[in-house]
This record gives sequence, structure tokens and C-alpha cells, in this order.
Amino acid sequence: MHIAIIGAAGMVGRKLTQRLAAEGTLGETAISEMTLVDVIKADAPTGFEGKVTSVASDFSLAGEAEKLVATRPDTIFHLAAIVSAEAEDDFDKGYRINLDGTRALFDAIRVAHMEDGYQPRVVFTSSIAVFGKPLPYPIPDDFHTTPLTSYGTQKAIGELLLSDYSRRGFFDGIGIRLPTICIRPGKPNKAASGFFSSILREPLVGQEAVLPVDESVRHWHASPRAAVGFLLHGATLDLAKVGPRRNLSMPGLSATVGEQIEALRRVAGDKAVALIKHVPDEKIIAMVDGWAPGFEADRATELGFSAETSFDEIIQAHIEDELGGSL
Repeated sequence: MHIAIIGAAGMVGRKLTQRLAAEGTLGETAISEMTLVDVIKADAPTGFEGKVTSVASDFSLAGEAEKLVATRPDTIFHLAAIVSAEAEDDFDKGYRINLDGTRALFDAIRVAHMEDGYQPRVVFTSSIAVFGKPLPYPIPDDFHTTPLTSYGTQKAIGELLLSDYSRRGFFDGIGIRLPTICIRPGKPNKAASGFFSSILREPLVGQEAVLPVDESVRHWHASPRAAVGFLLHGATLDLAKVGPRRNLSMPGLSATVGEQIEALRRVAGDKAVALIKHVPDEKIIAMVDGWAPGFEADRATELGFSAETSFDEIIQAHIEDELGGSL
């Protein structure tokens, strides 16, 4: 089996690549080849005995998607995106990467399908940003998409394209609406949601963190470990069970910022909590105000997707995966 990961240099892409390399299979099928694609060249995973090709490529540029599709991967994970705040700040870049790049990939697959019947599995990472207020709580699976950001709009369009191209039989696609991933390892990125991770990540290693919103803000979360699990399950799931509605809201944990902080206190104590500094940011406050507080996610749960059920679990997963198992 040939696996392609677009966005392989990102946090989830790196973890997905390493998990596939470590297991050596996708479902019950052995992986013989991996192609890693991103705007910067991704590192090859350790411990993988098959062929690895790492490519620096921008799929929004003419002809780039066709180069990958020419190698006929059996499964394509499309993770690449410009994150929320950056897509809001740079309108042209957000639409070029998040929409034009996605359309270029899907259309390259369509052309290949028309040539020789090529029909890969496509796993597309969407986002809960496709929803915007007014919102019920919890949000049901049949709630309509109402994005209030450019990023959410770009992802919602990508969902529609994925459903239509799958309906037409060009590929077999599934859209994974990721919760906000927390705790993201490494340095902060330009996502408006980055503070959800930083108020835990930095205090766990004795560094200060800035909280730009009120502690009453409620949001939907899952760990990087759970996110990789979503993608792998989506890649092997019998999509006949999913039906024509190919985009699924993933299970997760609904929690307030205050509940996050109390979980940090239980795990790391008052000294860690004291490192969080409340510095309101009106721009982020306005963006977060329209975000989804939580989901039913019944369809995904019934199909076998799962995530953490407490923030203590999410923090512990970060300690195990990123901090050597202890503080």
C-alpha cells in the first residue's frame, strides 16, 4: 500500500507519519511506500522499512497536485491548511491554500479517475470552525454549517467538494471535523485557538502563558493522540456505513477554560496555575465568541471514533507523549 500525507511537516502530520511507520500497516494492509508532502520538506520517519519520498510542494500552484496523483497513492491524508487567525489576516493566502489547493488535489484525482479508474481513499481534515453562532449546545449532527470566519468558510467549501466528488465516484472520501487539538506540542502557531494549548503547555514546563479570553469560554477539545486515531479510523472505515453525508463531527471533550485550569491544578499544582496571566485580546475574544461549545457527535461515536473524556486525560497524554512521562 502507498500512503500519501499532505501537510506531513505539521504537528498532526508528523505524529500520523510516525504512527504509520511504527505500525507498518493501515488496517490489515502492509504499507510499502509513504510520500510526505508539505511546503517545507518533512523528515522521514524512523523505523520504517519501506520507501519514503519527502517532497516540498505547494498544492495551490499549477501542476503540483498532478505530480502526487501521478504516483497513484492508495490512501491520501489531506491535512494541509493555513490556520484560523492567519487565514483571517491574509484573505488571499487563506483561500489560495485552504480552498484552491484542496480543489486542485480533488480535481487531479478526478482527471486520473477518468483516465484509468483511479479511486483512492481521501481523508480530509475539516474543522469545527464550519459552525458559527447562534449555536445550540450540544450541537446535533444534522445542524447546518454556519461559518463566521474565512477559515471556517474555506473548510465548509472543502466539505461540499469532498461530498460531491465522492458522490460522483472520483474518490472515496471522508471529512474529519477535528475538535481543537489540545495540548499541541512545540511552539505556538498562528491559530486563534492556540491559547487553549499554551495555558497548559507552558506552565507544565515552568513558563508563563497568556490567557486572552475569560475563563467562562467553553470549547470542544481532543488530544493529538486522539486526532491521529480519528484519521486512521477514517482511512479504514467502511464508508458504506457513513452514507452520503461524508463529513463527520468528531467526538471530544467540552470544557471551559476554567475547567482546563482546574485540571492543570490537579496535575501540576498551584505554582503552575500562577504562571497563567490574563491579558484580554479583543480580536481573539470576538473570534472565540462565535465558536462551537460542544457536539453530540453521535454518528462518529456509533462508527467507532473515540476521544478523551476529561482534561486530566488530555494533560496526561501530553506528559506521556511530549515530556517523557513525568513533570
